[in-house]
Amino acid sequence: MNEEPREPFKRLFFALGCAAAQRRDIAKWRSALQLRSGRPVPADNFHLTLKFLGAVATAQVADICTAAASVRTSGARLTVVLDRLDVWRRAGVLVLAPEQAPPALLRLVYDLEQAMLPFGLEDAPREFRPHLTLARDYRAPAPESSSPPEFFLRAERFTLFESHKGRYRALAEWPLGTA
Repeated sequence: MNEEPREPFKRLFFALGCAAAQRRDIAKWRSALQLRSGRPVPADNFHLTLKFLGAVATAQVADICTAAASVRTSGARLTVVLDRLDVWRRAGVLVLAPEQAPPALLRLVYDLEQAMLPFGLEDAPREFRPHLTLARDYRAPAPESSSPPEFFLRAERFTLFESHKGRYRALAEWPLGTA
């Protein structure tokens, strides 16, 4: 039987990164929760996913970057307040999420989705639910916290990341506007 050679691919997603100081603050806050379930996400991997692309042929990456560069942004940095701790039971994750997603974030996600349509990377579109994952394989109720979450994720750019063996590597980034 003659099998077609598989072309190389990368697992990609667009996200807002999280500054090092903020990653430390969130990890410290999570540590105080004394989680008894799940696997904590390494603080270096904290981010807010905008659009998951999945397995993308390496040959398509340059075109994806060109399409992402065409996305028009608001011209200002984006602030997302992560002020709600939640458990997503079906996904088995503990997340920080905004009580209210800013309109500029929703617009950015919509524009990215439109820019990625020609690549046909997604089988069924998913509803965008902004979040930062704190733990995976989480199977318990939301833990009590002595101090409620209130983290201000301030992004000046959005980034195309590659996920490889549990590590995320930035491949390209685009400014959201002036600081």
